[in-house]
Amino acid sequence: MNQKETLPPVGKPGLLPQKDALPEIGVAVIADYLKRLPKGPGVYRMVNGKGDVLYVGKAKNLKKRVVAYTAPDRQSIRIRRMISETASMEFVTTHTEAEALLLESNMIKRFAPKYNILLRDDKSFPFILVTAEHEFPQVLKHRGAQNKSGDYFGPFASVWAVNETLAVLQRAFLLRTCTDSVFANRTRPCLLHQIKRCAAPCVGKVSTEDYQTLVWQARNFLSGGSQSIQKDFAAKMQQASDALEFEIAGQYRDRIRALTRVQARQDINIQSVGEADVIAAHQEGGITCIQVFFFRTGANFGNRSYFPSQARDADLPEVLEAFIGQFYAKTIPPKNIFISHPIADSDLLSEALSVRAGRLVKLFCPKRGDKRKLIDHALTNAKDAHGRRMAESASQRRLLERVRDVFKLDGVPERIEVYDNSHVSGTKAVGGMIVAGPEGFIKSAYRKFTIKGAAPIDGRSGTDGFAAGDDYAMMKEVLTRRFSRALREDPDKTSGQWPDLVLLDGGKGQLTMGLEVFEELAINDIAIAAIAKGPDRNAGRERIFLSDRSPAIELEARNPALYFLQRLRDEAHRFAIGSHRQKRSRAISRSILDEIPNVGSKRKKALLHHFGGPEAVAQAGRSDLEGTDGINKALANKIYDWFHPDG
Repeated sequence: MNQKETLPPVGKPGLLPQKDALPEIGVAVIADYLKRLPKGPGVYRMVNGKGDVLYVGKAKNLKKRVVAYTAPDRQSIRIRRMISETASMEFVTTHTEAEALLLESNMIKRFAPKYNILLRDDKSFPFILVTAEHEFPQVLKHRGAQNKSGDYFGPFASVWAVNETLAVLQRAFLLRTCTDSVFANRTRPCLLHQIKRCAAPCVGKVSTEDYQTLVWQARNFLSGGSQSIQKDFAAKMQQASDALEFEIAGQYRDRIRALTRVQARQDINIQSVGEADVIAAHQEGGITCIQVFFFRTGANFGNRSYFPSQARDADLPEVLEAFIGQFYAKTIPPKNIFISHPIADSDLLSEALSVRAGRLVKLFCPKRGDKRKLIDHALTNAKDAHGRRMAESASQRRLLERVRDVFKLDGVPERIEVYDNSHVSGTKAVGGMIVAGPEGFIKSAYRKFTIKGAAPIDGRSGTDGFAAGDDYAMMKEVLTRRFSRALREDPDKTSGQWPDLVLLDGGKGQLTMGLEVFEELAINDIAIAAIAKGPDRNAGRERIFLSDRSPAIELEARNPALYFLQRLRDEAHRFAIGSHRQKRSRAISRSILDEIPNVGSKRKKALLHHFGGPEAVAQAGRSDLEGTDGINKALANKIYDWFHPDG
């Protein structure tokens, strides 16, 4: 692709750092993006005020990597200059770090950023080659020109990834890795056959037909058909087991285990795509984000986010159709264009694009398969970019103004607190509080509450006497603890930690609990409301219950304030569920030995090594316990008495 991408407005309007600009200018820009960055893998681009890409980098954790650029004193002179020229940034999330590495390489080749270290020798990525010139094909690493006859699979992010995949192929399919000359001169099986990593075709241990079946399975595996092969192996393992051929069944078991060690997915680099653009659109809150991914020769050459203006009242297909027509008015379209939503006049648009390109151009809206994976990935990035734009633009303030109008507040809210609870049948109950303001979500102010009054699983009442699963009582406990502490620590409300608006995830019941708490604590200057999903829990038809006990209100589906409230509610839900899962995981991972006094990690480890498991420790006698390293007679008696309080 030769066209120059049009960048969206930079992070700080009017800020055009010059060559000798201070790093602090770029640091301010980067710090602004940090507030909205995800923690997953991806690729980032530093861009100057002219729209030129300064630097491309990849990260396993985007937020953790980019935060390093806010400390220019710790960087080299080259990177400090890059930071000083940075006026905006672009991001694309990926499934894995390996995928981010491949994408980073493609972007560096394309943009040749002046602050990247460029590999002048253009070192290529490694592939796996299944040869085709021999009766018994060989599987091997390959790098460089693909001039050998056979099937190439890749590219892989590193030689390590190739070696790992080759190990899987050896364990699961027993293909040979030796050279043709070594193969021709073997008179007995090599060590690989003895450790069950080669079928030993060199000495006739496998027939040509059976070996070709193994080759076919390996090709199918490398092409993404691992699940079907695993099912076939599982069926054969069961057949062997039923026939009491346990050694053969064990071999299939080992091959199934090897197949589970599949390489990191390369969903964004799918060879079958060829030359294509992937266009996905996401629309919420009156703003539409269109994400375009450019694929050439089966490789991803980067992406760009676009935010069409005057699109607030138009449906997605209409916006998408107008965008495609204008976008390809200044650039030649590829052979295939994959879109996220069907367009009414797609045939007409395809014909017009074909005239523009001088060849056939097809539009597709995939519903399943690999191409649908590309659409889903582009949609994910469109949603991420949309969320960043909503948070970083001036519309954030306008959204808060709309919230003021909805809840009839005296002024624009500077701090909004949203509460939600999460539990499983009342157990491991956790309450979550998230905070939002003019700068978006304030994650440093998030809080989680271990709910103490919930009943245990046997149905007995907790410390506050309410039953398991009583969401209303749980909400009351969380609010009571939050605002009782606030009254103790800041009764004059001067710290800025008091909210202007409290939102509860739920309906009338949750709101009633909130009003009771405020009444008991004599809090009468904070607005409180509840937001619940509409009929049939239909998102988009949320009902808002106000504290003045008036009938619930419903905002129109396209109202930006409704979208903003949905985001707040969903973030609270995400945070509460995440906190609950952490608590549940910790409980599952705890051992019965953790509760014994004076038994630390070293002694617990010694007990587990000596007895093999916590249950065996509980059943051990006093003398057996005393025979464990680090356990004296007194401690052995304490451990025994812990498990046998009656004897």
